[in-house]
Amino acid sequence: MDPSPDNRHARHLTLPQIGADGQQALESARVLIVGLGGLGSPAALYLAAAGIGRASGGELVLADFDTVEISNLQRQIAHDTHRAGELKTHSARTACLAIDPALSVRTIDHGIDEEDLEALLPDMNVVLDCSDNFPTRFALNAACVAHRTPLVTGAAIRFDGQVMVVDAREPEMPCYQCLYTSVSDDNDTCAQVGIIGPVVGVIGCMQALEAMKIITAIGDSLAGRLLLFDGLASEWNEVALARSPNCPVCAGRESLPR
Repeated sequence: MDPSPDNRHARHLTLPQIGADGQQALESARVLIVGLGGLGSPAALYLAAAGIGRASGGELVLADFDTVEISNLQRQIAHDTHRAGELKTHSARTACLAIDPALSVRTIDHGIDEEDLEALLPDMNVVLDCSDNFPTRFALNAACVAHRTPLVTGAAIRFDGQVMVVDAREPEMPCYQCLYTSVSDDNDTCAQVGIIGPVVGVIGCMQALEAMKIITAIGDSLAGRLLLFDGLASEWNEVALARSPNCPVCAGRESLPR
């Protein structure tokens, strides 16, 4: 028998910052995760465990075009050996529903494009960028700024990771394009230089936490701040960000109130 919602999320209900109203907000939220690899795996599992998509109108949307490979399993914890060869979206959906069968989990099984984002973003409470390439990150950033949809973006390589929030609802907040004005085509990838598994877990968990804070309107988000993690030194560092006056995405764009 499936546990009651009160029992399942009892530890959330005990938190005064969340309580019944916050839990209802989580269960009614609509969240898009782009990329179900090392970052998207822990993010999806923690958001599923939090109850995203459990209530009527709520939905967890998983977008990826890739399939599970054995080499993924060292860090992509939503997948397992028996699901090698499956689409990552389907594998991650199976993992999320194993945590809570009452969730509404939808998959997008191709590379997400501008048409998809135009259709999806007006209904989303938050987007998690768990992709592994700059074109996708830039496209998500531009679409989220245009729709005033909060974006939680993360990245990790070797022993290092970073996470930030783009929230165009906030006055004068920078976007991802403000941070990376130009990117060369020869950037290192995890396949080329490696990645230690727990680092993507740390960053993916931080993305899930930031998404939950945004949905429940608690705490201080990472909007306007870049959080850097050094896994070898076990150190966190924070960099304050400012909107670029020449940013092609957000310069001159008026912010909307919450």
